[in-house]
Amino acid sequence: MRRNPAPAELEPVEAFCNTATLLHGEDELARPGTASGWLRAHGYPEAVAPADLATLTEARETVRAFLVERTAPEALDALNQLIRSVAGAPAVRPDGTLALAPADDGPTAEIVRTVLEALLRDGLTGRHATRLKACAAPECRWVFYDRAPSSNGLWCDMDVCGARHKMRAYRARGGAAAHREDRP
Repeated sequence: MRRNPAPAELEPVEAFCNTATLLHGEDELARPGTASGWLRAHGYPEAVAPADLATLTEARETVRAFLVERTAPEALDALNQLIRSVAGAPAVRPDGTLALAPADDGPTAEIVRTVLEALLRDGLTGRHATRLKACAAPECRWVFYDRAPSSNGLWCDMDVCGARHKMRAYRARGGAAAHREDRP
């Protein structure tokens, strides 16, 4: 995808959500070997049991679903349930930043908690509130940071997902054949 990465404070969310490239059928959390590589590269404990990979995948898709539709009751309920499963009450650190108290000390919960802290601290309010998004193409859902001044971007890449959407809409309207038939 061709967009610039999210600001550093939202990078944990973007990187975690983009461990799967749905358009290409790739998922870095699908196998222990690729998962260990991704975890190591992002500073997480790489000793995650294969059974925990399913938990990480489910957490990723929960966050992604929330970024697709932030106001959908199902997405909000699922995100709140995820937060409750890995974190206790939030606390404020001495430097003024938000921390989620551990509800579970396992490595999987630590990874998910790090992602959720970034999302809750920087992705819901302030200047980043609506800028971290998932691509509107259901077959893609790549997470990107929308840098457009109006924050109205829908596609991770206009040349790929945006072009596909425009072509589908064009074909649904009947394409060039419909325009020829409408002329007198």
